[in-house]
Amino acid sequence: MTDQAVHTGGPAPSAGAVDGGGAAGGLLGRRRELDRLRADAERAGLDALSGSPPARCRVLLIAGRPGSGRTALAEEFARQAAADYPDGILRARLSDPDGTPVPTERTARDLLRALAAARGAAGEPLAAPPAGAGDVELAEALRAALADRRALLLLDDVAAPEQLHGLLPDGRGCLVLAVSRGPLTGIPDVRPCTLEGLGTEAAVALLEKWAGDTPRVTVDPRAAESLAEACGGRPAALVLVGGWLAAHPTASVAEAARRFGALPDDLPGGAADDAHAPEDASGRVPGGHFGGLPGGLPGGPPGPARAAVPGPRARPAAVARPLVRAFHLVHGSLPPPAARFLRLLALAPAGLADAHTAAALTGCRADEAAATLEAFTGLGLLRTTATPGLYAVPGCLAPVLTAVLEERERPQDVRLARARVLERSARLLRSCRAAAEPPGSPARRAAAELPRALRFESRAAAAAWLGPRLPGLRAAARDAVADGELDTLARRLAAGLAGALIAHLGHEAAAPELYRLHELLLPVTERRGLHGERAAILLDLGDLDAHAGRPHRALTRYRGALEAARADDGRADGGRGGDRSAAAAARALESLGETYAHLGDDRRAGDWYGRALALCQTRGEPAGEARLHGLIGAAHLREGRWEEALRAWRACAAACRRLRDGEAYARALEEVARVQEYAGRGEEARRTRRRALRWGRPGAARGDEGAARSGETGTGGGARSRPAVARWMLGGAPRAAESGSRPAK
Repeated sequence: MTDQAVHTGGPAPSAGAVDGGGAAGGLLGRRRELDRLRADAERAGLDALSGSPPARCRVLLIAGRPGSGRTALAEEFARQAAADYPDGILRARLSDPDGTPVPTERTARDLLRALAAARGAAGEPLAAPPAGAGDVELAEALRAALADRRALLLLDDVAAPEQLHGLLPDGRGCLVLAVSRGPLTGIPDVRPCTLEGLGTEAAVALLEKWAGDTPRVTVDPRAAESLAEACGGRPAALVLVGGWLAAHPTASVAEAARRFGALPDDLPGGAADDAHAPEDASGRVPGGHFGGLPGGLPGGPPGPARAAVPGPRARPAAVARPLVRAFHLVHGSLPPPAARFLRLLALAPAGLADAHTAAALTGCRADEAAATLEAFTGLGLLRTTATPGLYAVPGCLAPVLTAVLEERERPQDVRLARARVLERSARLLRSCRAAAEPPGSPARRAAAELPRALRFESRAAAAAWLGPRLPGLRAAARDAVADGELDTLARRLAAGLAGALIAHLGHEAAAPELYRLHELLLPVTERRGLHGERAAILLDLGDLDAHAGRPHRALTRYRGALEAARADDGRADGGRGGDRSAAAAARALESLGETYAHLGDDRRAGDWYGRALALCQTRGEPAGEARLHGLIGAAHLREGRWEEALRAWRACAAACRRLRDGEAYARALEEVARVQEYAGRGEEARRTRRRALRWGRPGAARGDEGAARSGETGTGGGARSRPAVARWMLGGAPRAAESGSRPAK
């Protein structure tokens, strides 16, 4: 996730987290850079010097290539400055592992979610923006949430200045610390701190720290200084070389320098990994060993043919040459199964891997995968995170791993590994959702049949698993959709993720994530011709847009759902598929009417309700007919069309009586009486209201049913046999007309 660290403290906090202080740690070198950052943070800006009020917060920039220790420096500065920012530290990464810039919408929403969690824990709830909100709305919400606050925003791996514009808080209370490869042109009053390589003393100390307990660096300081110089003082390269020395305790520093200098310094374009012939078949230095890796990992020799990796990952970006050599040194010394394990970590979604992800990628057991991941941290190939058992691929190594994967693995093997990850993730999400269900529920019984390693002991354990892995699960869904050949697994993963989020967060809190998932799956339904699923997704998106106050966008969604439902009905051969498409069409028609009613266009609302009513009558849905008659009557009533409203409400009452729902029938009669009053028929309104009161008394429906059963056959259930109609009539009908006021035309 973040760049290779020179930070010698605890695990890195997860992206988007709010930290109140940070773990204690240390940094080798960089004293001058830290002093400069502290001075820039305290110095007055250009606006203050000119006497103008500051328009935005201060922005500090740490500029350096990946692998230069830029993230570690930012984390150390944040740790030291945490006391000056009592509202915490907000972290976010603005580039994906493949170098793709993260949209501002995603970053702003993640920051708002982290801020809301922190404020909620402190007893200060923060309202979340609605699902589907755009960049501008989310940026305004973020600035409003940070107003009058003192927080530090650590924005790592900024790809372009445009990414920062919407994330900069107003006022001087906050501080933004940006980490980027180069300058951020267009950001006013930015204060850059450019990183070069470490000094010789700090570089040798870092090499010695990672090289293990043997005093090889101390006994050969000249060779250590030469090796540090060959690494260009780059912390990431020094960490990898130190990890190689730790894995080969009998190898000298001079031997490491010799092998390092003989390796290629470019990314694989041909047989770059074969340019250096090892001294034995395993690629190890004589007398060396590879510590901690299980020997039984499944694997095989590299594929003979070079081919591009299928999927969404971009071509690797430029990487420092010393880092490439250091990677070749470590990768070439690994046993073939472990080397393949390392290469396949390039496919870890969002650069995050745990035992389940690694086991699915490589096809090994979860305990073997966990041991290998832990061993890779000792080599500097992975970083720990704030979540135990969850590891991050350093951002500087992601393009190197991708390039080597393209070189050494066959496309079909890569796609199979990615499919295994999606399959296991879908099963884990199903188990995660089941953990939130009541004991004995069907979901719990189905989860009990899963292997023990895929089950969660409690709801809390499932929620603790889901939260930190949400960025990786999102990335897995995006990668699967972009692949184009894994659509079925992408749909399963998205459905499992949606179910788990709803089960643990509730519909309201999960709505923003559901909106993302729905939009992500729309291209899949289009290219696969899944019209029924497309209609369902568009209906859900329309509901979310309508709930968020975007009626015109909701209308577009509902019309698209209607078209998809009709296309699905044209392909269906009757039966269940035809019923499903007809139900979707009816739902879309009714939703169009609801939206036009919300916009105040009752004429169009009544027209769409009428189309939905005709479809319900064709399908034989009496409850839907009753509801739609009532909606049509309410629309006519608001227009002042008394006769049409009276006919519609009488039809609604008749439908409710046929359903033997006494409470709904009484409510419909009340609406009939109200329309009669508006139409100037006072005597009829009084008679109708007396009938409504008689039906509304407890037991009245059962008494009338007994009389009705004397002349017709039927099953006795009374008003409780059709509770859905009663619930709607009692809860939804009052909006048909305001009590005591005459509806305006």
